[in-house]
Amino acid sequence: MNHHCGQVGKGLLWGGAPVYQQAQGYGVVHFAQRMLADKGISLEGKKCLVTGSHSTALAVAEKLIEFGAIPITFTDSSGHIYEPGGFDSAKLKTIQRIKNERGARVGRYIIASTSAKFNEFESVFNIPCDLAFPCSTNMQLSAANVQTLADNGCTAIIEGVQQAMSNGAIASSKKRGLLHGPYRATTVGASLVNGMSIALNPLADGETLDDRVKKGIHGVFDEIKSTANEFNTRGDLHAGANIAAFLRVANCMLAHGST
Repeated sequence: MNHHCGQVGKGLLWGGAPVYQQAQGYGVVHFAQRMLADKGISLEGKKCLVTGSHSTALAVAEKLIEFGAIPITFTDSSGHIYEPGGFDSAKLKTIQRIKNERGARVGRYIIASTSAKFNEFESVFNIPCDLAFPCSTNMQLSAANVQTLADNGCTAIIEGVQQAMSNGAIASSKKRGLLHGPYRATTVGASLVNGMSIALNPLADGETLDDRVKKGIHGVFDEIKSTANEFNTRGDLHAGANIAAFLRVANCMLAHGST
């Protein structure tokens, strides 16, 4: 049985909870929903460009559909699949079945769809969208990619994996006025429900793991927003996340006697 949650908490063989593989992806979308709601914007009806097709990317798509948003792409090392009308729950299950087959590539999806298009990975960023969720590899999004996304109507980029955007991409997104969900804040969902955290703070009656992730992610958003305001970087969630992370480490060091 898979017990790699021991990397971020207590593993199954040591009394931990089973791995909640959807937690990171769900957390990414909960952050996006909270960030947009703070601006009076809804996820519903938004066309969302998703890169990757592993458990996090698939969980992002699942939660987007639940919020009424429309994931339109998936990628892997072979290229990208684009469904112009979007993936609904049934089409997402097809992608999930394909990816669960050993060695299967997303390109196989075109057999099951008369409307889907398959192309090389890099061109995925040329597809018009409202929101982008880079979830495949680190540093996948360049400054040029951000410019293309913004030119085609994208208004926000929410990182789904660590360092999905290069420094140039982050600078470009600020220059173009895009909302940015930084990975230090968006990807903490898994740590909120790892084996150790659940063992120390069990779920209350009626509380689900997704409830715990949502509550924690909303708290993270509020913390980094207020931190950004406090340190005169109002609206810059990337700066807010970096400062808040530094303060947590510094306070911990002070508590242990550092000066």
